[in-house]
Amino acid sequence: MNYRHAFHAGNFADVLKHIVLTRILVHLKAKETPFRVIDTHAGTGLYNLEADEARRTGEWREGIALVGDKPPPARVAELIAPWYQLCQGLMAQSPPLYPGSPWLAADLTRDQDRLVFCEKHPEDGARLKGNFTRGKRVKVMEGDAWSLLPGLLPPPERRGLVFIDPPFEEENEFRTIAEGLTQAMRRWATGTYAVWYPIKGMREVEAFARRVAGLPAGRILRFELSRYAVQRIDRLNGCGMIILNPPWKLDEDLRAVGDYLAPLFAKEGGGFLRLDWLKHEEKK
Repeated sequence: MNYRHAFHAGNFADVLKHIVLTRILVHLKAKETPFRVIDTHAGTGLYNLEADEARRTGEWREGIALVGDKPPPARVAELIAPWYQLCQGLMAQSPPLYPGSPWLAADLTRDQDRLVFCEKHPEDGARLKGNFTRGKRVKVMEGDAWSLLPGLLPPPERRGLVFIDPPFEEENEFRTIAEGLTQAMRRWATGTYAVWYPIKGMREVEAFARRVAGLPAGRILRFELSRYAVQRIDRLNGCGMIILNPPWKLDEDLRAVGDYLAPLFAKEGGGFLRLDWLKHEEKK
């Protein structure tokens, strides 16, 4: 499976992952102290929806476009507003643009917060640097995320998010993520980690969830959206995110958002939401 960002910008998976990112950043900003965001597979940061890659798939029409066609109820509209208002402004331009996770993180953080964006693909890395040429609070690093990440942890701020959105080009991507998380948690066990993954076959997803559940995080939240009533391994049936050490009450935000997104993105009688805890220690 090739999930290079430019081909899928603004699709249903982007909508889910970027709303989750938005809610985590909003919760982190509730405290005045600075925090750090590390995006391990950053892509280019900004995507032209009229470019060849986006035109070839047109996936944004069944993603971000549906949010415009079927607006959410007031509670959900409030929760997604920081993301959606940014999208509206960029998509109103000519050509229309969609913000990737780096652009969203830069827009939603403050002067005291710091951002590190990692990208392995040389062409995408060059574009990413071009999109963030000004400002001392953003650092772009080219190279393999799992080789770079240990040197970035723990961050000086001791507070923040590691956002993990791999392209899933390798057969053993789930194992690579689990091993990378294990090493990262040894260096920074109190950080928030948010991992996106595709849902094709459930066997490997469940195996991944079981392995992540054993990591030394106090709380681990699992959030998934399945689009089809009948799953087939030859297509993207849905996607999910696992969040280690999520901000308090993030699960309540995602329940409201998920109840809106599941029927919005449903195909062939599907549209199923999963939101549960792999590990839940009550906050004292």
